[in-house]
Formats: sequence, C-alpha cells, structure tokens
Amino acid sequence: MEPPSAEPDIAVDLALRGANKGGGAGGAESDSYLRKQERLLDLQLKHFEQDKRLQYSDLRLKRLSDGLKVMFEVSLAVVGLMVLIAIAAAIWTASRSSSVVVDSFSAPPDLAAKGLTGEVLATKFLDDLTVFQAQTRASAAKRGLKDAWSGDIKVEVPQTGVSIGEVMRALRDWLGHETHVGGNLEETADGVSLTVRGDGILPKTFTGPATNLSGVLTQAAEYVFGQSEPYLFAAYLEQRGRDAEAIAFIPTMFATARPADHPFLLNTWGNGLSDLGRTAEALREYQEALRLKPDYWIAYNNVINALWILGDEEAAWRVGEVMRKKAGGRPGRAPEIYYQNPDQMTWNLQAARASMVADMQASGGVGTGVTQDGPFLAIVDAWTHDPVAAEFDLQTLQGASDDPSLIAITHFVRGDLALERGQFVQAAGEMEAFGAGYANPVVSSNYPGYGCWIAPAEEMAGHPDKADAALKAGGHFVDCWRFRGDILDHRGDWAGAQRAYAAAVGLAPDLPAAWYSWGQALARHGQFAAAQAKFAGANQRGPHWADPLKAWGDALAGQGRWKDAGAKYDQALGYAPAWSALRAARARALAKTKQA
Repeated sequence: MEPPSAEPDIAVDLALRGANKGGGAGGAESDSYLRKQERLLDLQLKHFEQDKRLQYSDLRLKRLSDGLKVMFEVSLAVVGLMVLIAIAAAIWTASRSSSVVVDSFSAPPDLAAKGLTGEVLATKFLDDLTVFQAQTRASAAKRGLKDAWSGDIKVEVPQTGVSIGEVMRALRDWLGHETHVGGNLEETADGVSLTVRGDGILPKTFTGPATNLSGVLTQAAEYVFGQSEPYLFAAYLEQRGRDAEAIAFIPTMFATARPADHPFLLNTWGNGLSDLGRTAEALREYQEALRLKPDYWIAYNNVINALWILGDEEAAWRVGEVMRKKAGGRPGRAPEIYYQNPDQMTWNLQAARASMVADMQASGGVGTGVTQDGPFLAIVDAWTHDPVAAEFDLQTLQGASDDPSLIAITHFVRGDLALERGQFVQAAGEMEAFGAGYANPVVSSNYPGYGCWIAPAEEMAGHPDKADAALKAGGHFVDCWRFRGDILDHRGDWAGAQRAYAAAVGLAPDLPAAWYSWGQALARHGQFAAAQAKFAGANQRGPHWADPLKAWGDALAGQGRWKDAGAKYDQALGYAPAWSALRAARARALAKTKQA
C-alpha cells in the first residue's frame, strides 16, 4: 500500500489561492474545504498505519511459518540420521558379537510339569557357564555369555509384529559369530540323560541319577565351556588343581583353536606342567608361546619363573632385562604386574606391592595371575618390616580355606615375622608347617627358593640337623647358599661361611641378596670397610631395598660416623617406612649427631 501523496491536489491549491486573495464567503468556504481535506488526510494516514501493521503481522507470521518449516525439516533430517546411526550401530554390534548363546532346552512333559522347563534347564546351564568364566583368572578377553531369550526389548517394530530383540537376534545370526548351544533332557531307566550340541560343538551325552541333575548339567557345561573357549577352560582346570586334565585337554584342542589363542594355550600348558613339577617341559611351552607372541608379557614372567625354579637365577634376571627393554622401559608397554619376579629378585618391593594392589583392585581383589596376589602381598609387607600390614593381608585373603598356596604362605609369613621378633621356636614351627605345604609342586612352582628360608629358623631354634636338612632339600638357590653362610658363621666356621657367600654371589652376581648377606657377616666380624663395599654392591643391584641401606648405616654407626649413618637410614626409610628398628636407629643417629 502506498502512503497518501505529500503534494496538495488541484482543488486544495485553488482554495488556497482564493484565500490568499481576500476574506469573505470565499475564504470561509476555503477554510471549510481545507478542514475536510485535513480530516480526509488523517483518515488516510490512519488506514495506512493499520494496513502497515497488518502487513508487518503477515510478514512475521510468514517468517514464523518458514522457521517452523525449516525446524520441522531439520528435525526430520536429525531423526533420519539417528535412525541411520541406530541401524549402523545395530549392524556393527551384531557383526562384532561372538557370545555363547544358550537356547532353550527341551524337557520331558512330566519334568516340565514339575517346574523343570526347557528355559529353567537352560538357565541352570547358563549359570554354570557364567560361574566358570567368572572364577577363571586369565589374561585374555573373555567372551560374553547369555541365554537366547534374555534382554529381548519388548518394543514392537511398526507394522511388523517383530520385536527389536528378535531383529537384533536375526542380525547377530546373520552377521555375528555367535555360538548357539542347545540341549535336550530325557528320562532313562537309570535316571536322566542330557545331550548338548551347538555351532561347532559335537553332540555329547551326559547321564546320571535324577537326584544329581545339577551335576549332570555341570558336566555338560564344562564340555561346552571347553569346546567354545578352550583356553579359558584349560585355565579353569589348571587353577582348580586339575592340571593333568588340562595337560590332556590342550593338545586335543590346539589344532582347531583360534590361532590367536595358541600362545595362551601354550602358556596354560606350561602352567599345568609346572604345577606337576615338570619345569623343564614347562619352560619349552612358555618359550614357544613367547615366540608366537613376542609381546606376551606374562610369558616373559613365566620364563623367568621357570629359570628361577631350575636354579638359574642369573639367566632369569637377564630375561627380565630383555623384557624391560622390549617393553620400552618402565613404565612401558608391559603391565607392571608382570615384573613381579624381577622385582622380587632385585628386592624392588615397593614397586611389586604397587603393581599387586593395582592388579587386585582391577580384578575383584584376587588378581589376574595363576595364583592370587594376596599371599605375595603379605610376603612383601613382611619383607618391608610392616608386621601389622602383613597380618592384615593374611586375614583378608580370598579363596577356599583348603587352597594349598594360601595355607602354606600364611605359615611362611608368620614364621618370617616371628623370626624377626626373635621368637625362634615359634618361627621354626611355622616354617615347618610351611615346608609341609611347600612339598606340593603347586606351591613350590610359584614360590621358587622359598624352602631355603626354613633353615635359618631351625638353626636359631636350636635344630641344626633340621637346618642342614632344609638346606639340602632347598636346592641350588642364592638364598640357600647365603643362608648356609649365615649358619656356618653362627657355628663358628668363618672360612666355610666365606666360601658359601662367594658361591651365592657366583650363582647370580647381578642380584643383591648374596652381597647383602656377605656384608652383614663382615660387619659382625668388625670388618666395616669390607662390609660397606658389599652393601654398596647390594645397593647397586637392588637400589630400592631398605635392608642393605640400614645395614650400611649400622656399619657407619659402628665406626662413630653418625651423620653418614643417618643419611643411609633416611634412604632406607623411603623403602620401609614402617620398620620400627630402622626408625629407632635413625633417632639414635640423629641424637648422636646433635651431641657431636
């Protein structure tokens, strides 16, 4: 709409001219005409404003309409994109699925009437599989386990009558790598017969009395577990003391197992052999596993352990150095927990403790190794002279009360603590109980050389014959030779003791324990300069071990060098902060320094 013209029309112009020529009637008429024109102009302006507001309102409505249209189109695009993403995610998830799926079993009508329906039987079967997998400590990823009907989302796909759960199941069947397992239960004259079968799993029948249906289901579940996850099942057998079964099972499954599982199977094979005392054979399996998987860090750790058991501690330490370099140093690609053996040999106890605590926190308080972390954690706390922490560790151990390792190591730790307190008879009793458990290869294979620790307790308890027997049975280990030196020195055979210490150093010159024991003996004989050289050697090879540093400080204190002694005590406190004897020595050195 155009606004009223700003120029006066002809009539108005004439009226204005008339008015300009003079007054009278003509002037009055002109005034009247002008007033009418003014009112007309006001009306036109008023209508113009109204039309303008209407136009603006229409424009705003049009803009809002256009905006809503754009938003609607964008919303449709977003919804469409979300649908596409959901479809792509469903397809990706389905293609990645490799779970073991337990389909509903078939059961006789009379058993189903008693509540033993196919779904109930399959659920009990699934429960066994889930427990097996949850209780198996393993370094490889575990597959998911689920039944065929659980997790079915009760949302219908429009106009199809098919649930989303069924669509996902179809996608997994089409694109995934799931293993479906089913079974049928029959009544027989002698009880029940359960046949299980699955994708890639040959049918197998298990029988038993009806009163032992649970046991029959467990046997069938073990069979399926072994066929679908041979590595995990082998680890399951080995960790339950069924090593002979594991060793017999692995070769039957090795050729058909996934190639990626071969190193894990070989490592578990080695563990079973080691538990049976066949360490040389175990070493070959560990080395082959490492050849197939050069970054298989736990296999490195097991090679170290096997060499240690065989009495070659120097070679074991060197393998640890190879592992460290291969991993790019510490911290590096290898998880810290797999340095457990090198840390133990070099008495890097704080690092060992930290790695075990982290491993336990990540695995429900148990750990991921063949044996639980808890027992060795108690040993570490005892060796860092923290009896309160060590006893707490023992009281909070998880697992069965008849676990041979838990029982044996509990006696070992309490024996070591009693020996440090000077309670020699109690120490000897605990160590003898430890020795009885240590005779089991399951224990000795995971704690190499620990049998040597029985000898000092027996010697100090006044049982020299038992001490000699313990050393003889202990084997060819650094600890046995250094303790032999301590015992010979205690008996007054200084020359024999020196030879024993030299032999201990010769066995593993890059490990600190023999250097430390030899230095202690020299200090006892007042040879402080020679002792300090041995303590320096121990510290060089085990820089994080508190005991050589304290002994070094004691040697300096014996020479009246209190300030230097205090410095060594301060270093030692960084690695054994709870050691009461060390704190007392530090306080004494500080007092003497102030008096000087």
